[in-house]
Amino acid sequence: MENFKKVRTEEADTEAESPGPFADLAPGAVEMKVKEGSKIRNLLGFATARMEQPTTRTIVFSGCGRAVTKTVTCVEILKRRLAGLHQVTRLRYRSLREVWESRPPPPGSPGPSLSVHKNVPAVSILLSKDALDPGQPGYQPPEPRPDAQTWAPALAPAPPTAPGLKRSRGSPAAEERASLTPFLEESV
Repeated sequence: MENFKKVRTEEADTEAESPGPFADLAPGAVEMKVKEGSKIRNLLGFATARMEQPTTRTIVFSGCGRAVTKTVTCVEILKRRLAGLHQVTRLRYRSLREVWESRPPPPGSPGPSLSVHKNVPAVSILLSKDALDPGQPGYQPPEPRPDAQTWAPALAPAPPTAPGLKRSRGSPAAEERASLTPFLEESV
């Protein structure tokens, strides 16, 4: 393959006909398409802002290939920020066709091309403020957490720390420093 370069990647014709894993979504549902190069902070900033609106009841995160792990990470972080979200996960494979052309094409001709069909894993995760059917495959109920706010960001301000200390109060490092103080004073 070192003599070829990838020209384009396109979906196979079979996937274009399917409506997707969640065909019966409400019209106001937010769809987040996670790509390999997407920044998690950008995805979560947008998703959190939309889910805080009272009119938004559902959000779907979708990713395929190398973006599957990033998709799952975004969903888990959002579930921690916003308590009480019901989840349905759907796994599938997407058929992709990659078109490759030879690197140094002969003069006057487009050069030989190569077509590669790949099946890549894909995940779609539906998060909903409303209760979903617990009998459907891939359903996860919300985690009961008494300390989290329901459908609001669980962003508490960090406790104040003294300048120069990198650990919280009562940490082993602070106790260790206090116990070493007599030894340090003797050596001076």
